[in-house]
Amino acid sequence: MDTTLIIMAAGIGSRFGEGIKQLAKMGPNGEIIMDYSIYDAKEAGFNKVVFIIRKDIFEEFEEVIGSRIKKQIDVEYVFQELDDLPEGFKLPEGRTKPWGTGQAILCCKDVVKEPFVIINADDYYGKEAFVKLHDFLVSGEDLGREFTMGMGGFILKNTLSDNGGVTRGICEASLDHKLVDIVETHNIEKKNGQAVVNNKVIDLDSIVSMNMWGLYPEFIDILEKGFEDFLQSLESADLKTEYLLPTIIGDLLKDKQISVEVLKSQDEWFGVTYKEDKESVKESIHKLIDKGVYPNRL
Repeated sequence: MDTTLIIMAAGIGSRFGEGIKQLAKMGPNGEIIMDYSIYDAKEAGFNKVVFIIRKDIFEEFEEVIGSRIKKQIDVEYVFQELDDLPEGFKLPEGRTKPWGTGQAILCCKDVVKEPFVIINADDYYGKEAFVKLHDFLVSGEDLGREFTMGMGGFILKNTLSDNGGVTRGICEASLDHKLVDIVETHNIEKKNGQAVVNNKVIDLDSIVSMNMWGLYPEFIDILEKGFEDFLQSLESADLKTEYLLPTIIGDLLKDKQISVEVLKSQDEWFGVTYKEDKESVKESIHKLIDKGVYPNRL
């Protein structure tokens, strides 16, 4: 069965300072974080990559990664733009903030017809979650696929940054590993060996979402209808609310419309939320190479 990896790389990356953070060189031969994700996905069985980017970074993106990757795996691009709206809707005057991850997936409607996993460009997920999500997708039932999905579940203590707060979807799962609820939680900080948000301590062993979802193409139809409802509900003065996948899935869960399998990974996350993260990411990659997880040159 064909399976696709979708990488969301349209983010501006303002907290990373100058340059496009998704393209920062991290490996010993100039590899970027996406190189390792694509390597892991291909090893797990995925055979196509779709990059969601902005038109204004296409040339640099193609030069740094696309021209290399297309020699190893099928590559396609889609563009996430503010004015890409359903018929009958127009861009609100003054809106500059992207529409969010839900709209990002909608941009793939015409190019993704197979089961897919979606990830962030600037997060390292490790091998385990790719294998589990791929196996989940290829073993899925043909009926009701729009209502069935998998989620890469990570352990909170493995996903914190030493350099500032992070946003994570704090998850509640049933004993049979079904997602019960997900709460998008902002500014989770590492303090004195604890995870803290607004002076409240969160269990370090909590399962969290890192925006790594295994979905079937039928789910895009649900997103399409939901995006129209979302746009209709916006107040004219609301220029920042986003159509976010964790919120969408959380609402569908509450209405008992979907089933989400939580596929737990023990792998340790790293990423470049802040420019100070760059050196620790380089160090983490070198450690993985030393352990034999990756070759020195991908």
